[in-house]
Amino acid sequence: MGSQAQLTLKKIGTDGFRYEGVTIDTLVIEGWTGRNQAALEKHIRELEELGVARPKTTPIFYRVAASLLTTADEMQVSGENTSGEVEFVIFQLADGPWVGLGSDHTDRKAETIGVTLSKQLCAKPVGLTLWRYDEVKPHWDKLKLRSFVPDGGKRRLYQEGPVTNMRSPEELIKLYTGGDRLKPGTAMFCGTFAVQGDISYSGTFEMELEDPVLGRKLTHGYKIVSLPDEG
Repeated sequence: MGSQAQLTLKKIGTDGFRYEGVTIDTLVIEGWTGRNQAALEKHIRELEELGVARPKTTPIFYRVAASLLTTADEMQVSGENTSGEVEFVIFQLADGPWVGLGSDHTDRKAETIGVTLSKQLCAKPVGLTLWRYDEVKPHWDKLKLRSFVPDGGKRRLYQEGPVTNMRSPEELIKLYTGGDRLKPGTAMFCGTFAVQGDISYSGTFEMELEDPVLGRKLTHGYKIVSLPDEG
């Protein structure tokens, strides 16, 4: 269906792995999910100086078209003012919650007009591999997110930090739903953290979620193809 995302994902658990076709009909992009309120307020003021409106609440939950989800390794965007943000993603499937990796790719020019608008203008890349959430929950505080961008022919570390910089999945789900679980068929992007240096409008974006306890990583990367902006 046009309003859904039909994805084939690789689900990895302690009992092995399998590929499964899933349907996502609800996509939620969470913003301002950081635990450190002082740092959060500082970042809000910095963005206000760039023309980005202060959020109505923190955290805030943006609903966007589920059809924006993609596991493709290339995406087309309008103009030269878009950039990625690494996030962990909770997928609520028929057999429970799974954790994946995604990028809230956003049009920064449109963000100054309206954040909800900017969230809707770009595809939302996700890696095709998922971990069963219940298997990483006991050592959740050990997981780390990173992203990388090209810089002068080299690969530069762009973002890095523990997933605990953001609120826990349980807290975010409760704030969004008022309950303890998401509706099956939901994907929830759970927030990001500041970049190192300036925002990069590079032609590629790479990201990873590392689990040092079980010795594994989720990885994904994509190429950004900028289409002409004719005004």
